[in-house]
Formats: sequence, structure tokens, C-alpha cells
Amino acid sequence: MINRRQFALASTAGLAAATAHLDRFAVAEVPSLSEKRLVEQGLNALSRAHERSYFANGHRGASMISAHLMCVDNQLGDATTNRIIELFDLNWASSPLCAAYPESDPIDDAVKRVGETLAKGGTVLREVGHDVIFAMHAIKAFRMVPALATEERVTGVCDLIDQIKPWRDIDPSEDVSPPPFSDSKAASKFILKEASHSIDRFQGFGQGFAGHMLTFGQALVELAAMGDVEWAESCRTAFRKYVTVTRKGPQPGDRKIKDHSPSQLRPDESKYWQQRGDKSLGIGHVFKYPYAYYDLLARAEDAELEKELDSKAWQIF
Repeated sequence: MINRRQFALASTAGLAAATAHLDRFAVAEVPSLSEKRLVEQGLNALSRAHERSYFANGHRGASMISAHLMCVDNQLGDATTNRIIELFDLNWASSPLCAAYPESDPIDDAVKRVGETLAKGGTVLREVGHDVIFAMHAIKAFRMVPALATEERVTGVCDLIDQIKPWRDIDPSEDVSPPPFSDSKAASKFILKEASHSIDRFQGFGQGFAGHMLTFGQALVELAAMGDVEWAESCRTAFRKYVTVTRKGPQPGDRKIKDHSPSQLRPDESKYWQQRGDKSLGIGHVFKYPYAYYDLLARAEDAELEKELDSKAWQIF
């Protein structure tokens, strides 16, 4: 993994109310990043997802925002960044899902509306935590580019969150007790350790449980880091339910999925994206998983845990 621990931590540790509406970085060398094109297209997709295949298209929208953040937060080189942008251009950027909205004035309560929509269903475990994942990405994006917080987009995002359905909504185990999500370091360690155990448990059954441990958990940590501690904590019970589900491991009747082949390549290398080919984006996990992974590792500051995860990360990447 690239050496950017202090850089990433310095950019996130002080993110609170006074700076919540600012992007982490003022300068990005690649024009598509400096113009935040992926952020706009991702928000457009999130806003329209409820009108069509909401789950798949919500993934696509969130993945574009994740990709922008992954490139900037990790200072990925031009070759890697341009290849990632090329993949979006080849697949989704020109689709109706990502098309521009008509010009409109932004509204003042965009973030509040999204956060309150999330919080009203926060105790229910809904489709692997995607209500939280989509809401965090939208809130992050609206703060990064306030001009995009138009009525049409905000209403669309709220409608998307409302469509996320209950899923395996069991009672949480009493011994599942994550640290406060505002304790970024401790919470990140907890999430990464659960993801590591999930990788081991679900070998032969796909790594969606481990991948979503990363994305669900990171979304809660990111919300708290932006100052939205109340909204993050409103979803604590739902996250505890998810951890309870993953600790049970594969269940009878679960579909077996062939494991990935071992590889030394990682998503912070341009060669990783070249070898994936032009039509291998799926619904966007390929961007969302590594964004959450690198962000949590930066917050955790735990060399041994990073070494443990890197030894098996090829299974989720």
C-alpha cells in the first residue's frame, strides 16, 4: 500500500462542523478530479437510481464518488487515475443515468434532509447497510460541491434511501459492541478486524460480506468524521445486526462462489486497473471496496493489522 498515512489522517482528523462543507483537497492535477466530474455524475446516478433498478444503479452512483475520493485521498498517480476515469467513460459516464440535470438553485437543507431520511430507519438492517452507504456518499458529495444540492437531486437521493428494504434483520448479539463511530481509530480497527474474520469465514462463498463490512462500517465512521455523529449512531443497532450476521458465517443453502486467484496487484496500482479489462466494473464494488479499505487503514494506524489484511486482500479485490 502507498505511504500516505499522515497525509490522509491530517486531512480527515479535523473534519468537523467548521469545515464540513469543504472538500478534503483544494488541488488535484487531473482535470476530471479538479472539476469533480465523477462526483457530479455519481450524484446524478444516485438521484435517478430510484426510478429504475435502484439497487444496482445506486451502487454505480456511489462507486463514482468512491473512485474520486480514492484517487484524491491516496494521491494515486496520473496513470492510475486516468485509467479509472477511462473505465467510467467507457461504461457509465455517457449513460442517461449520469446525464446532467437542468441548472437549478441549490437548497439550504440538502444534507439535513438526507441525514434525517437515513436516521428514521437506522435501527433496521436494510440490504447490507446500503441505506447508510448511499446516504454517506450523497452527504459527502453535497458538501464537496454545494451547487449540486438541488431539489431534484436531494429528493431523488431521499427516495433511493427509502427504497432500501429490510434484510436479515435479526436481533444483534449482546457481545457485538463497536466503539463509538466518532472514535475513528478504534472504530476503524474494529471494522477491519471483522472484515478480516469475514474473509476467512466466507472463502468459497464470495467476499460480499467482508466487502460490505468495509463499506458499511466506513460509511458510519465517515459520517461521524464529518460531524454527523447523531446520524451515524442512529444506525448502530443496524450495524451490530450486520456484524452478528457475518459472525454466523455461511448458512445452509448459501450459494457457493469461486474464490479469486491470488494476486500481488492492488487497486492503488495502474497495472491492477489495466489487467481488469474495459468491461469489468460490475455494479461498482471494484471501487467502493478499496476506497473503504484504504480509508479505514489510514484511520486505524495499525501496521500489524494492515499486514494481516494485505496478505488476504486479493480475495476481495
